[in-house]
Amino acid sequence: MRCLLLLSVFLCPWPLFAADWKPAKGPLMTRWSKQVNPSKVLPDYPRPQLVREQWLNLNGVWEFGGAPAKAKPPLGLELPGKILVPFPVESALSGVMESHSHVWYRRTFTVPKAWSGQRILLHFGAVNWDSTIYVNGKEIGTHQGGYDPFSFDITDALVEKETQELFVSVHNPIDAGTQPRGKQVRKPQGIFYTAATGIWQTVWLEPVAKTSIESLQIVPEPAKSRVQVSVKLRGSSNGLIARWEVRDGATVVATAEGSTTKAISINLPSAKLWSPEAPHLYDLKVELLDGKNSIDTVSSYFGMRSISLGKDEAGITRLFLNGKPYFQVGLLDQGYWPDGIYTAPTDEALKYDIEITKKLGFNLARKHVKVEPARWYYWCDKLGLLVWQDMPSGDASVPPGKGELKRSAASARQFELELFRMIDALEHFPCIFMWVPFNEGWGQYDTKRITEAIKKRDPSRLVNNASGWNDMKCGDVHDFHVYPGPGSPRPEPTRAAVLGEFGGLGLFTKGHMWTKEFWGYRGVRDQEELTRKYEQLMRGVYRLKEQPGLSACVYTQTTDVETEANGLLTYDRAVIKVDIARVAAVNRGDFSKVPMAYPLVATSKEAAQTWRYTLTKPSSGWEKPDFDDGKWVKGSGGFGTKGTPGAVVRTTWSTNEIWLRREFTLKELPSGVPVLLMHHDEDADVYINGVLAVRVKGYITDYEEFPISPEAAKALKPGRNVFAVHCKQTGGGQYIDVGLAELRLEKDKKP
Repeated sequence: MRCLLLLSVFLCPWPLFAADWKPAKGPLMTRWSKQVNPSKVLPDYPRPQLVREQWLNLNGVWEFGGAPAKAKPPLGLELPGKILVPFPVESALSGVMESHSHVWYRRTFTVPKAWSGQRILLHFGAVNWDSTIYVNGKEIGTHQGGYDPFSFDITDALVEKETQELFVSVHNPIDAGTQPRGKQVRKPQGIFYTAATGIWQTVWLEPVAKTSIESLQIVPEPAKSRVQVSVKLRGSSNGLIARWEVRDGATVVATAEGSTTKAISINLPSAKLWSPEAPHLYDLKVELLDGKNSIDTVSSYFGMRSISLGKDEAGITRLFLNGKPYFQVGLLDQGYWPDGIYTAPTDEALKYDIEITKKLGFNLARKHVKVEPARWYYWCDKLGLLVWQDMPSGDASVPPGKGELKRSAASARQFELELFRMIDALEHFPCIFMWVPFNEGWGQYDTKRITEAIKKRDPSRLVNNASGWNDMKCGDVHDFHVYPGPGSPRPEPTRAAVLGEFGGLGLFTKGHMWTKEFWGYRGVRDQEELTRKYEQLMRGVYRLKEQPGLSACVYTQTTDVETEANGLLTYDRAVIKVDIARVAAVNRGDFSKVPMAYPLVATSKEAAQTWRYTLTKPSSGWEKPDFDDGKWVKGSGGFGTKGTPGAVVRTTWSTNEIWLRREFTLKELPSGVPVLLMHHDEDADVYINGVLAVRVKGYITDYEEFPISPEAAKALKPGRNVFAVHCKQTGGGQYIDVGLAELRLEKDKKP
């Protein structure tokens, strides 16, 4: 039965001009773009948390036109262009790849005769942002919100003739408005990206009875060996009964029956728990009964898991999953695609991001100021990936330490409307661990009230009052952002410490870039350096886990996005930029194959080291070990200006350039790999015994390890050696300090 019904979905009449569509020539495409079939676009059932057998997919080639502002919709008339729904207007896969603030869509459809006598619902997964829907020239309704699903009963607008007309008018002000928009801007640059105007999730029809199931609420309670379930109806609930059946695979493990007006407890003794390591899901069937007659049937699923704060054995406040401390290691996931912008080209592509995240050893994704289609969360549930869900940001930003924004009443009202719609739409998915209403002061206002309102709306999950910047000392976590980091706030009696963003190491990958221009918070040369630096960062993370008690970290980021090159994957998902096995190992806390840096020559981070320095350009040969630096000034490292991030300034250096020399003694040559321990702001050249060891550009914000050149490694010798350093500064803070270490595996540690 299921196969026949689903087959009818794909064989329904499509617009005759499907063959006319072709993708626009975008800057970069994924391998899945070739699999996009205009007659079968994203054909998978779009709402896995509430499934009915009969439905009709309206994705495909529609008529399209850019619209003048406030123009009257040309109902009943053909539009001049073509667009592939549901790809945003700005995307290559839409076939349009243009920017318009106002757009029109039109298509015709036929309602299957087998649906006669039922109510016909028109569903939109998401339309960005302000949409008005017409059927056969009649206005059906409007919707403001770019990220939440909405539906209309269009039965009374249908006409007797076979062909029906659907017309959609959309306005997207992007960053000219205050509405939630995430990272969409009219002029993309840096961390802000191309907009996603119009229809960007599946459009579909569904037949239902006059009274039908609109949604389910499922609250697992593993500690009580039960799940609480309730049903929300569309239409009258008088005298109706809901029948619930829980299956574990093919086996029925529990049944229950009860009123549709209150929650029902279903006992599940010895229930299998859901976790990223064992993402067990139970299937659920719900029937709506009028006496003995079944008037509606839906299928769903759920996972048995609990989310809470708790104290570990040392009394540190931690994030708990299923009653135990659970350390979360995640990726910042933007959810952007080079060919589809907001919309993945295929369901396989959508699933791939989650699969590779798991393969890299992560157990968490922070979905960053974007909401995904329901199928993304379904795959997180199915494959086992926790999610911190951001609310898409809007309005203006508040700088760090500057408190909160004063939003207008209209702006606040729209934000909260869309916030709670998001929570209601996504509360079903067991993968979602925490809600994040604000990111880095972006549109942040009335934080305490918003946080409390979310907790009241969904007491089964945690709330992060603000990820980064302006912490308002409420909610369940205190969230730091540190680039590259890592860093950690101190855990509190009622709040865990989390690192909401760090890393951002950028690697250019030829042939897989959106533009020639690119950036990352810190550049690296190749896969080996990116992997090695990631290992160093994660070693720091696990130290913070022990002291002061970090509970989670989120690395920036899953993929490159437009000009950002700081992904672990390229934007087109064609190249994984790190060693998978090594990254997965350290994500699990396994550093057995990662060398540690053992100091040989101390930096001035912990204690002052004496250098000779000059602020005047010295004569040639200043870097040689036998150069006479007797007239240079003696000073204690490090050298720079107070307030430079990560700096330990003992001697002020505020000019553009500085030259330093320091003698050091080695009892023997290093047995491991020699590296510099260095903090530089900005460009620096470091010589060992007159041989260039390291040349770096830009600045960093803490001490890091730098491999030295093979020639410099050979120049090291037992006895007297000399560092010679030149550092240049152009603006802002400044700092320089250098030491020497050797990399060895812990098992090779010298007695």
